[in-house]
Amino acid sequence: MSSYPPSSPAQPTTLRQRLAGLRGPAVPPRPLDARALAALAANPGCGRRALLDGAGVDKTALATALGSPASFGQSQFAIVRGNSFEAKVKGDGGAELLRLVHAHLAPTTEPPGPGARVPDLTAAGPEGRAARTALALREATAAGLDAGAWTLLDHPMLALEVAGSPAYLEPDAVVVHPDGRWTVVEIKSFPMIDGAADAAKVGAAARQAAVYVLALEKTAGKLPGAEVGHTVLLVCPKDFSNLPTAAPVDIRRERSVTRRQLDRLTRVEELAAALPEGLSFDPATRTAEELDRAVSAVDAAYAPECLAACELAFHCRDRARSADQVTALGRSVRGELGALTTVEAALAAAGGTGCAEDPTAAALHRAARLRAEALDLAAARPPHPSPETPACPC
Repeated sequence: MSSYPPSSPAQPTTLRQRLAGLRGPAVPPRPLDARALAALAANPGCGRRALLDGAGVDKTALATALGSPASFGQSQFAIVRGNSFEAKVKGDGGAELLRLVHAHLAPTTEPPGPGARVPDLTAAGPEGRAARTALALREATAAGLDAGAWTLLDHPMLALEVAGSPAYLEPDAVVVHPDGRWTVVEIKSFPMIDGAADAAKVGAAARQAAVYVLALEKTAGKLPGAEVGHTVLLVCPKDFSNLPTAAPVDIRRERSVTRRQLDRLTRVEELAAALPEGLSFDPATRTAEELDRAVSAVDAAYAPECLAACELAFHCRDRARSADQVTALGRSVRGELGALTTVEAALAAAGGTGCAEDPTAAALHRAARLRAEALDLAAARPPHPSPETPACPC
């Protein structure tokens, strides 16, 4: 009789193992940040980005291996300048930062004193840091309600479930008021001139802050007396100096939009289950052709706006153009064309060879006919005689 134990059935592959296989077993997962989540929420129909971000794939390395490297991101000078400004704002135990929060968001309460609480949030790994942050928020809320203390949480770690998998986020700061209110603080290095900053940059900061607010609300719901403020504080350099100034930003609209878009995301396990076995996005173990096939196996929803937010945008744009997709022309054009998903089909409809029963095709054909008639009339119209140049009186 054999002394070997009977073979046990193969254990099912867990989602964590499946995602590790997608990015490469030896590749550590790339953490999601608020900027990536804001971009993901802006395009919830893109399963490709949802899967790659959920698996922690390094999209920059993947885009480079595909031959379409990303060409955006902060310069090293901007990163150093931003870190230097943030250190200045948080210096002296966060006294200046707390003063700005009090002046702009809580002028009627007792101002923070020199002994404001700044708890230590160090812990092992993102899960440990998130648990330590949750404990610090609980303690700060109790200290505020009981003793009127202000608390500054420097780079706390927040957890938010995105498409069925946890994402760990790190805001610049969270301030706990004496009344139990929590305020997200965004520190940016772009200037605020005459009390106003660039609208596009402020909008991007508001969308990032909305992600932090959503993550904080998960924790606040479990604590009596805690409340997350929907007005965040944006801290920037004043005019052309390095002195900090601040302005409150209402992010209720951005929060609602981000929450709705994140809820629409397809869960990561559903996207991963639809992929063939053995598929991987690891540039170290796959050729460019294999990576191209792997990326093509996941549906994308390309739009020109992706060029400013996604590392794979140039690759997706090339594929959309080669497939003659109207998405390369923008979301508004794609929405107007309805069932006409290719440029060739749209041109055929404009020429009168499309489906006559399709109202979009009929409208395109009518618009093309009116344009042609207008051009014919313009060509047949005699040119206006040029006015004679008057003789010089001198």
